[in-house]
Amino acid sequence: MKISYDQQADAMYIELIEGVDQVRTVQLSDDIALDFGKGEILVGIEILDAKENIGKGQIPPIILENLKYEFA
Repeated sequence: MKISYDQQADAMYIELIEGVDQVRTVQLSDDIALDFGKGEILVGIEILDAKENIGKGQIPPIILENLKYEFA
Protein backbone atom coordinates (compact mmCIF):
# COMPACT_ATOMS: atom_id res chain seq x y z
CA MET A 1 0.00 0.00 0.00
CA LYS A 2 1.19 3.50 -0.80
CA ILE A 3 -0.23 6.82 0.36
CA SER A 4 0.63 9.87 -1.75
CA TYR A 5 -0.17 13.50 -0.98
CA ASP A 6 0.11 16.42 -3.38
CA GLN A 7 0.37 19.54 -1.22
CA GLN A 8 -0.24 21.96 -4.10
CA ALA A 9 -3.46 20.21 -5.17
CA ASP A 10 -4.37 19.17 -1.59
CA ALA A 11 -5.11 15.70 -3.00
CA MET A 12 -4.40 12.33 -1.41
CA TYR A 13 -4.33 8.95 -3.12
CA ILE A 14 -4.29 5.69 -1.20
CA GLU A 15 -3.07 2.95 -3.52
CA LEU A 16 -4.17 -0.36 -2.02
CA ILE A 17 -2.93 -2.62 -4.85
CA GLU A 18 0.01 -1.64 -7.05
CA GLY A 19 0.25 -2.13 -10.80
CA VAL A 20 -3.42 -2.09 -11.74
CA ASP A 21 -3.84 0.00 -14.89
CA GLN A 22 -7.45 -0.46 -15.90
CA VAL A 23 -9.91 0.64 -13.28
CA ARG A 24 -13.50 1.68 -12.92
CA THR A 25 -13.96 4.82 -10.85
CA VAL A 26 -16.97 5.37 -8.62
CA GLN A 27 -17.54 8.91 -7.33
CA LEU A 28 -18.79 8.84 -3.74
CA SER A 29 -18.91 12.64 -3.64
CA ASP A 30 -17.35 15.58 -5.47
CA ASP A 31 -14.16 15.01 -3.46
CA ILE A 32 -13.94 11.23 -2.92
CA ALA A 33 -13.59 8.51 -5.56
CA LEU A 34 -12.99 4.76 -5.36
CA ASP A 35 -11.00 2.93 -8.03
CA PHE A 36 -11.85 -0.69 -8.75
CA GLY A 37 -9.80 -3.16 -10.76
CA LYS A 38 -10.68 -6.41 -12.47
CA GLY A 39 -13.09 -8.48 -10.41
CA GLU A 40 -14.36 -5.34 -8.66
CA ILE A 41 -11.39 -5.33 -6.26
CA LEU A 42 -10.86 -1.97 -4.57
CA VAL A 43 -7.42 -0.78 -5.69
CA GLY A 44 -7.35 2.88 -4.68
CA ILE A 45 -9.04 5.81 -2.98
CA GLU A 46 -8.72 9.41 -4.16
CA ILE A 47 -9.48 12.26 -1.76
CA LEU A 48 -9.59 15.82 -3.05
CA ASP A 49 -9.54 18.79 -0.65
CA ALA A 50 -7.90 16.30 1.70
CA LYS A 51 -7.16 18.70 4.56
CA GLU A 52 -10.84 19.50 4.98
CA ASN A 53 -12.26 16.06 4.17
CA ILE A 54 -10.09 13.99 6.49
CA GLY A 55 -8.02 16.34 8.63
CA LYS A 56 -10.18 19.21 9.88
CA GLY A 57 -7.89 21.72 8.18
CA GLN A 58 -4.59 19.83 8.28
CA ILE A 59 -3.18 16.52 7.14
CA PRO A 60 -3.73 14.05 9.98
CA PRO A 61 -0.92 11.87 11.31
CA ILE A 62 -0.74 8.35 9.90
CA ILE A 63 -0.77 5.61 12.51
CA LEU A 64 -0.06 2.00 11.60
CA GLU A 65 -1.28 -0.60 14.07
CA ASN A 66 -0.87 -4.35 14.26
CA LEU A 67 1.03 -4.69 11.01
CA LYS A 68 3.62 -7.34 10.37
CA TYR A 69 6.23 -6.59 7.73
CA GLU A 70 7.43 -9.44 5.58
CA PHE A 71 10.46 -8.94 3.40
CA ALA A 72 11.04 -11.15 0.39
